[in-house]
Amino acid sequence: MKIVTISREFGSGGRELGKKIAEILGYDYYDREIITTIAERHDMDEKYVEYALNNHAWQTIPLTFHHSFLSPALFTAPQTKLLNEQKQVIEEIAKAGKDCVIVGRNADVLLEEYNPFNIFVCADMSAKIKRCQERAEDGENLSEKEIKRNINRIEKNRARTRFLIADGEWGHRKSYHLIVNTTDWEIDKLAQAVAGMIKLHGDTPSND
Repeated sequence: MKIVTISREFGSGGRELGKKIAEILGYDYYDREIITTIAERHDMDEKYVEYALNNHAWQTIPLTFHHSFLSPALFTAPQTKLLNEQKQVIEEIAKAGKDCVIVGRNADVLLEEYNPFNIFVCADMSAKIKRCQERAEDGENLSEKEIKRNINRIEKNRARTRFLIADGEWGHRKSYHLIVNTTDWEIDKLAQAVAGMIKLHGDTPSND
């Protein structure tokens, strides 16, 4: 079994890259599927679950709770319960024993014992802004300044969440097997190259 985790800067194309890699390798793919599972299990509105998890509504938890976000003292926070449920779903995916790609949600940390292949996807700010503009919903006319502000906010929240549950900094090179800058690449071509590296991960080096 091989597990691939994709951590990414907002607007870098990490989700698209992860999906392409899964298609190339024939792996299961998990992203919104995790949110859907949580919502169905607890008869909750999927949009609420997505907001609470993706927008990090639990960020009011003090940083002094580093490494203890699942402590009983914090269970009064609904968002913290969702974070715990997300952890359980991710662990269930790993226990199923199938090759898979998991996007985001600090899966690289939660599944460390499974020795996943961890990828961090980044891009220049100009490229991230352009990608956000290209994928904007109808009627969404944010300025470049507003998009940049949103990107910075989301990435700050991701870094804070990482600090709450794991050692090290979000996006730090020591946490990943591969860091991919998508700025000057077509995702389809890049996915082919990354998929090839994933196939090699864990292979025993030859003595020849």
